[in-house]
Amino acid sequence: MIPNEKVFEEECRKLGINNTSLIVVYDNLGVYTSPRVWWLFKVMGHHEITVLDGGLTAWKNANFPTQLIENNKTVLGNFLAQYKSDLVVDSVAILENIESKKMLVVDARSKERFKGLIPEPRENMSSGHIPNSINLPFEKVLHQGKMKPKEALKKIFKNLKIENKPLAFTCGSGITACIILLASELVSENKNILYDGSWSEWGQVGKFPVEK
Repeated sequence: MIPNEKVFEEECRKLGINNTSLIVVYDNLGVYTSPRVWWLFKVMGHHEITVLDGGLTAWKNANFPTQLIENNKTVLGNFLAQYKSDLVVDSVAILENIESKKMLVVDARSKERFKGLIPEPRENMSSGHIPNSINLPFEKVLHQGKMKPKEALKKIFKNLKIENKPLAFTCGSGITACIILLASELVSENKNILYDGSWSEWGQVGKFPVEK
């Protein structure tokens, strides 16, 4: 799912983004796809980025101003991507981790999908979860489209018994995993990593071990 470093850099420059830009990302579903954009920028070495809690809906509900999209020409930015490979983990590392348990793998899918109680939405995919992983459905860290207060998030992660291990987040396709990764970033000191292949890679029938 991660775009090529140079492609990402080029597209950011087209949007007028500079290395010094302070970026606020939002979506129209509250907090849903925006954490993925936030995470992508961090992976590409840009840290001046934040997520608008509640997204466009919260903005409109607060009666803040909006405007129609205009096709104005944008001055080319000077954004420079610097890919941070330590923020990403692949299937080989996840497979090795089943035995080593150096990381704690946290799955953002629903409890029903995690336990293999319902079929996967994609065809020809196994049901279940990565061995030794734990489940934190992404909705658990949200309330009415916003992140829960930090005290509530701290309690959630404390109950997961995450210890001091790096946390590798996964979901169906690398989108909702970024929601709980963001929540972890807000309240824990653990190293947060994304398994970008997620279940769309791991769940391919017969490719990797699966638990139910």
